[in-house]
Amino acid sequence: MREEFKKIEELEGFKDLRMVDNFYQTSSFFPMPTTEIGTLSENGKTNIGSYSLCFPYYIAGKDYYAMLLCCRNSSNTAKNILRTGKCSINFITDKRKYFKEAVRLGYPGETTDEKMKDCIFTLVDGKRAREKPNEQFPKIIKEAFQVFECTWVKELDNAQDDKVQDEYLPPYHNFNGITSPHGAHFILKIDNILIKDKYYNSIVNGVTASSFPSVPVDYGYRDSKNFWYTRFKRPIAEPIPETKGISLDTVKYAASRIDDKVKFTDEACMKLIKVPRVFLNTVLKGCVAWAKENGVELITEKEMDIINDKRNKEKQR
Repeated sequence: MREEFKKIEELEGFKDLRMVDNFYQTSSFFPMPTTEIGTLSENGKTNIGSYSLCFPYYIAGKDYYAMLLCCRNSSNTAKNILRTGKCSINFITDKRKYFKEAVRLGYPGETTDEKMKDCIFTLVDGKRAREKPNEQFPKIIKEAFQVFECTWVKELDNAQDDKVQDEYLPPYHNFNGITSPHGAHFILKIDNILIKDKYYNSIVNGVTASSFPSVPVDYGYRDSKNFWYTRFKRPIAEPIPETKGISLDTVKYAASRIDDKVKFTDEACMKLIKVPRVFLNTVLKGCVAWAKENGVELITEKEMDIINDKRNKEKQR
């Protein structure tokens, strides 16, 4: 017992916990999203499976944006993505009945017909189905507050030849397609982000504490009897510290050297003093790219306001 206390003291009160399979929930407390993944079964019906291991993958600097989905390679979801390359990621709110249904839909072993027979969610066509009526796409959940319509980027990690099989033998891929005897990872290009009107408006016009969706935080399967999650609480805004900005002279110096034709006024540079130094050149290059697209050679405060409004085109539309 004394040896045990000694080890705890050495780790400043922490204990070294052995990692086992599904470490994110069996060996830790890891907050996750609650998503419903829609895919197309062999008979063309939409299958809904519940997943929390679904995270942003490509967020900037590429010619598309992407999510990463981790799942069992024997699941209906994995099989359907391998077959069709299509899915929808549906984000549900924290209503108790929705999470209860998410737990039911996440239970393995049922066919699409069995699990979807009593599904409480309303399935409707998404944007891709309406744009391409002659092609099949997974339906989306009407009750979701937002949906990502996605396509599997199967060429990454040379996964384009992966097919549905009863057993997967090595070699396995590193990060896309079949990655282990039981696992699969899918890098999913986001084709569309569909969002309910209330939350669309909050993103376009500026968020407030009351304009966030009621997003549940999922802690997963923990004790052989229950899944655990927490309901949404009012978010708290914490302002960026004033001391974290950079000086006007620093911005002016960088702006004067970013391009030989496009220039910035002092007032425009003032708009950038709160940009973290590590991102300044990237932001300036984005401003220059916008200026050249719009035939602007001098960026003033007015142009910066337009550039900073990331939803300006949508507002005008």
